[in-house]
Amino acid sequence: MQRQTPDPTRWRVLGVTVTVGFMVLLDVTIVNVAIPSMRASLETTAANIQWVISGYALAFGLTLVIGGRLGDAWGRRRMMLIGLAGFVVASAAAGLAPSIELLILARLVQGFAAGLLTPQNSGLIQSLFSGPERGTAFGIFGLTVSVSSAIGPILGGLIIAAGGAAEGWRWIFLVNVPIGLVLLVVIARLVPGRDPDAEPDPGLDLVGSLLLGAVVLCVLYPVVSAEGGTRWPLLLLLLAPVLAVGFARWERRVVGEGRAPLLDVSLLRRVPGYASGLAVGSLYFTGFTGIFLVLSVHLQEGLDASPLEAGLTLVPFAVGSAVSSLIAGRLVSRVGRVLTVAALSLMMVAVLALALVVPLGDGGLLWVVFAVPLLVAGLGGGAVVSPNFTLTLAEVPTRMGGAAAGALQTGQRIGTALGAALVMTTYQLALAAYDDPGPALQWAIGAALVLLSAAWLAAFWSWRHEAPLRTHRPPTASAEG
Repeated sequence: MQRQTPDPTRWRVLGVTVTVGFMVLLDVTIVNVAIPSMRASLETTAANIQWVISGYALAFGLTLVIGGRLGDAWGRRRMMLIGLAGFVVASAAAGLAPSIELLILARLVQGFAAGLLTPQNSGLIQSLFSGPERGTAFGIFGLTVSVSSAIGPILGGLIIAAGGAAEGWRWIFLVNVPIGLVLLVVIARLVPGRDPDAEPDPGLDLVGSLLLGAVVLCVLYPVVSAEGGTRWPLLLLLLAPVLAVGFARWERRVVGEGRAPLLDVSLLRRVPGYASGLAVGSLYFTGFTGIFLVLSVHLQEGLDASPLEAGLTLVPFAVGSAVSSLIAGRLVSRVGRVLTVAALSLMMVAVLALALVVPLGDGGLLWVVFAVPLLVAGLGGGAVVSPNFTLTLAEVPTRMGGAAAGALQTGQRIGTALGAALVMTTYQLALAAYDDPGPALQWAIGAALVLLSAAWLAAFWSWRHEAPLRTHRPPTASAEG
């Protein structure tokens, strides 16, 4: 049944959830600028440091759908408290880790906790907001996603500068502890618990959880291992399609027996815009997040910039994203999928311009040369994330809101890991071939542009084939299944 009276605390709850989401998503990119200092401080290899980044992404992706389904069944507040408590403890362990092995372990736990937390944001928006308000709420959430990704290197550089080059990286993790403790109290007081009139807890589909976890593991583990130089796990990619088919068949069987599935796979076929939205989100994150990583490495290792200088160079992207996310959130209910097509077009033009001006970016010209392309790219990127959330989840039943949002964000996490690997590998290969960081960066940006082109094609297909079917239908027409 659709919520008749809007929750009077919904905007305050949104403020809490986006703060939690910002902290969790920030940890995806904030570590990028700390790579050189972590490696020197812990006296370890580049491959081991790569696992500090990739291990978080792997664990994060593994638990998103399960976390979303648990939130659907057990209540958002309970899962947010469990996930945030784990995140705080893991952050403290990462900041105090005396060795690279313990740091990697802490990052894995931190990623698992983040996977429990993140789907609750979208699930709460689905249940607390409707109509144009939902678009605005997702606009704010999209702002969080875009800005957290862009501002991560900036904050990382500031923290390292304040804490010192040797041990400042530890405060990147330790700063989460006091913030997280305050948020635990606020969540317990403000976020609504499970509706006492809701259907009884259907339990967790354990077989489905294991099958989906195996699919994600077979996709993500080879990618993150390859970044560290290990090649044999690539064989696991061959198992991913087999396990995916097994997961789909099992979930159909669970639905046929009248039990609650982990993720109702019929959503891909039955809900307009859901499958194409998954594709757009996954491909977009595959393209744009790799740019941040390769820019951070290029600026520090290729041009001898400090972590703070590398982070500040990305400020224009964060500004552009902040502006366009909120505007796009208000427009998407009226404009529809064409908004993401236009936004991706704008972003691709800006990324192409960025590649063309790379030769001018030596010395003190970095800010001047990169500022305009990054600002325009941010304007485009901010108008992709929030509309895609709104359009993808618009007609998903609320009872599946958390799991469906978890699947969408799993695609984004897979895209993030895959894009970082592809773009960074392109940079390293080009650097070896040219022995010049400038052309290497151009090749890496070119690879990201190809990936963004695939996202544009998915958005264009959705606009031309699915938009006519949804004309004049309100975004929440099927909010309840």
